[in-house]
Amino acid sequence: MELNPNYPTPVEHLPRLSRVQPGHTGHEPCDLWVKREDLTHPAYGGNKVRKLERILADARARGLGRRIVTVGAAGSHQVLATALFGREAGFEVEAVLLPQPRSDHAVENLRASLALGVRAFPVGSYAAAPFAIVRRLWAGEPALYLPVGGSNRLGTLGYVDAAREVAKQVRDGVLPEPDLAVVTLGSGGTAAGLAVGFAQEGMKTRVVGVAVAAPVWGVELAARWLTFRCGRRLVPLEIERRYLGRGYGHRTAEGEHATMLAAASGLTLDPTYTAKAFAAALDRVAEGRYRHVLYVHTLSSAPLSALLEGAPSEQDLPPELARLFQ
Repeated sequence: MELNPNYPTPVEHLPRLSRVQPGHTGHEPCDLWVKREDLTHPAYGGNKVRKLERILADARARGLGRRIVTVGAAGSHQVLATALFGREAGFEVEAVLLPQPRSDHAVENLRASLALGVRAFPVGSYAAAPFAIVRRLWAGEPALYLPVGGSNRLGTLGYVDAAREVAKQVRDGVLPEPDLAVVTLGSGGTAAGLAVGFAQEGMKTRVVGVAVAAPVWGVELAARWLTFRCGRRLVPLEIERRYLGRGYGHRTAEGEHATMLAAASGLTLDPTYTAKAFAAALDRVAEGRYRHVLYVHTLSSAPLSALLEGAPSEQDLPPELARLFQ
């Protein structure tokens, strides 16, 4: 099975948000652009598609069994994407699931993952996850391990490809060369791949990874290690810490405001990842220090309705899974 992704994903100018925002002291106008990674696939888009494309192709080529064991939060986008595309590639998908704050979006993701056949193994804490992963890897036939966010070397190379795609769009005159590319930073692979790709293309674009998980030092270490794994050298990558709020999955006032502004420009955000990254992008526009800012939109915009067919309701979730939503 081929993923048949929609590449290149479009870039769009956001004129309503391309200005110095009231209440800030910037002086120069700044154009805000968006890279529509939400449109990578009609069934389920977002940034996991580029990662899984390489990972699943490699697994099939090397004959790495028929099982995938992965890990993520209860409402993980990566678990859902792996459930969909992994199943279509002939893999059974198992997921070690971790607690996270409840949101309607996260609950829908879990319900859709279960409807797609994911075997869920909940754990009560991050400290318990490695032991659960090892147990699943040793249970039954050989399994491919897929780390959180799909951010291994192969997955990260998917975003080296995305940076090269942006570079071609710049050369083709679709958009000006960005000064900054702002993207969410969770497991690190997307930001790391973009940073490596822009450097390899000789672009001036600096990547700003907006941390959405703690500890930030761990997130930063993972991202910088991935840049080295993919580029064989450290490349510039700015880590933005100010938008995390109370932690992973918790809403912030800045994120809620960014969500409202994004909706008026046709973008849907989620509180865990993209709301915080878009808030950071808006603030960079408002600073007036840059001429062109690119926001990389990593949340799937495909409707979940088709994936929720046959899914259990929230009330019918097994108690051990329902308890994951804090």
